[in-house]
Amino acid sequence: MTPGHKSLGNSKRLGSRSGLFGQSDESRQPVIIAALRTPICRANGQLKHLRAPDLLAPVLASLVDTSGVNAADVEDVMVGNAVGGGGNVARFAALLAGLPITVPGITVDRQCGSGLDAIALASRLVAAGGDPLFLAGGVESISTAPARANRNDDGGLDFYSRATFVPPQFGDPDMGVAAENVAREFGVTRQRQDEYALRSHQRAVEAAAGGVFTDETVPLQGLEKMVESDDGPRASLHAGLMARFPPAFVAGGSVTAANSCFDADAASAVVVTSLKRARALGAMDGLLVLGCDTAGVDPELLGIGAAHAAERVLDRHKLAGAGIDLVEFNEAFASQTIACLEYLGIDPQRANLEGGALALGHGYGASGAVLVTRLLAQARSGYTAAGENPLALAMISSAGGMGTAALLQYSRL
Repeated sequence: MTPGHKSLGNSKRLGSRSGLFGQSDESRQPVIIAALRTPICRANGQLKHLRAPDLLAPVLASLVDTSGVNAADVEDVMVGNAVGGGGNVARFAALLAGLPITVPGITVDRQCGSGLDAIALASRLVAAGGDPLFLAGGVESISTAPARANRNDDGGLDFYSRATFVPPQFGDPDMGVAAENVAREFGVTRQRQDEYALRSHQRAVEAAAGGVFTDETVPLQGLEKMVESDDGPRASLHAGLMARFPPAFVAGGSVTAANSCFDADAASAVVVTSLKRARALGAMDGLLVLGCDTAGVDPELLGIGAAHAAERVLDRHKLAGAGIDLVEFNEAFASQTIACLEYLGIDPQRANLEGGALALGHGYGASGAVLVTRLLAQARSGYTAAGENPLALAMISSAGGMGTAALLQYSRL
């Protein structure tokens, strides 16, 4: 596939008040004014004793404490979760965080896209009116995910390792097999995948050493000590070591453990409200939500879903991928990351400037919210050549052949 195969129109600098679906009413313009996350740690590692609500509650509490929000004014808590045990983790975590019993909660599941979809849902409700204020994000405790089973006709249990995402006639590949399908379909070589994955680790290591992640991270009590930082980025990786990894999913394939993400435990959440209310709260800046979209694609090529969702939202705003200043893509696999970015005409070197899931890890339902948290932190740090109002794009692909994208713009309020 030729990079940027479809023209999305000439890139233009949107006005800082060009909002969701062309919304100009400040009481209906969604804006994200605060974003936090936990350390992202390998599953069955430092945070393996913490269930999903235990991961999320400290983030919710910190958001309320640091953003100037009155907890009683939170309209709802919207949380994405993919492999939990049900029971509405959003409500449980909200109460655990000390929010009043009058604050409800809703948990959404679009698998890996769940956290970003929760933020999109909150944004759409703001655009519907009423000046609401939401806490929205995602959480995943893969370490404590319950064992799941189907009940047979005789009442016995048939345990399974993952859910079935689509009817069998559509194909339902494992994630690694789907990543191989994308690599083959879009011509992404093993060398390019390894180079991209290595760069992700190098960027994350450099960012961590520079304290880049500190202000966005809520420390958690680990098994033996306080956990204050991500444990995935590896300074010891080098090209020679990457090349020695064998194919992990398909014989003779190009997708390896080194150019794939690892499972992680994590939570992340944001404060979403209207521009009018954000100003009343005294917020100084934030990410205006210009648009959100979710697309369906061939489940055999599920990794390309994010590109199609982004294509739709960019097309609606007459923007080209090359005109976006800050890009965060969930790097589940290097193959799909490269394929999606090039489909949109985005140079892969311009995305995930401080590393992504290949280095930090993939906490399923949390990952989409982590993307938004990273974008707000980058915009605030001035890590862009765009000037005062950089455009930002968050993208994530999901099991079953879907993808979600959000177009954002940083603005002084």
